[in-house]
Amino acid sequence: MASTIQQFLREHGISEVEAIIPDMAGVARGKLMPAEKFAEEEGMRLPEAIFLQTVTGDYPDDQSAMNPSDIDIVLKADPKTVRVVPWAAEPTAQVIHDCFYGDGRPVTMAPRHVLRRVLELYEAQGWEPVVAPELEFFLVEPNVDSDYPLKPPVGRSGRPEIGRQAYSIAAVNEFDPLFDDMYSFCEAQDIEIDTLIHEAGAAQMEINLLHGYPMSLADQRSRAAPCTCIRASSTRRPARTYSAMPTALPRHCFSGISPDCRNISPARCRCSRRT
Repeated sequence: MASTIQQFLREHGISEVEAIIPDMAGVARGKLMPAEKFAEEEGMRLPEAIFLQTVTGDYPDDQSAMNPSDIDIVLKADPKTVRVVPWAAEPTAQVIHDCFYGDGRPVTMAPRHVLRRVLELYEAQGWEPVVAPELEFFLVEPNVDSDYPLKPPVGRSGRPEIGRQAYSIAAVNEFDPLFDDMYSFCEAQDIEIDTLIHEAGAAQMEINLLHGYPMSLADQRSRAAPCTCIRASSTRRPARTYSAMPTALPRHCFSGISPDCRNISPARCRCSRRT
């Protein structure tokens, strides 16, 4: 009998599979392979060191958390996470994986395992955490030369933002085509958007996701952050050229702050006691 994932691949005519894991910075890492090569039972292998890689691609001086032999770890697919990738040129599916060592032990520094351990602590107290992540990002003018500073983009009015436009509907509407695609892609991936707002900074946007179970919300974040959706929009629809690209930087990113910095908003969280 076919597994849940194999049945999904056949029903959707999938030809490629993105096998991914979230790293410490929330970046999706993994492998892309033909659907017929996706061996769900055998698992996929990646180097353990992937979890120590920083957002800039470097590694910390202290690597004591990693096996000095630079071993591979085994990735096992979570059937509940398989989704279609709506922006892909070929019919593509995306599957999030859990990580294990060769002897079956879980990789304790894998973010999904860390979150699972935290949720077990809540459950031991009889608590049920409910979270709603806030995903903040800036829209910037396309920039192909890192020697030049980032600038706010030009919207459909033909003018860039020069002042703060907190909660301005008109400022969000400047980029309607871009956000229309983003909403469409998020819906296809079961990413449940609650609200979209303009934050205080120039072209600073914030997307709030609906409250839900932490693991489910973490997987939504891993499947496709808004930045990924927007970049993919311009790739999938070349006839629709956007005047902006997304980046995750501090609120004052247009004042010369290093692009290595990131603005990651904490999730809104509440707990209820199980009855």
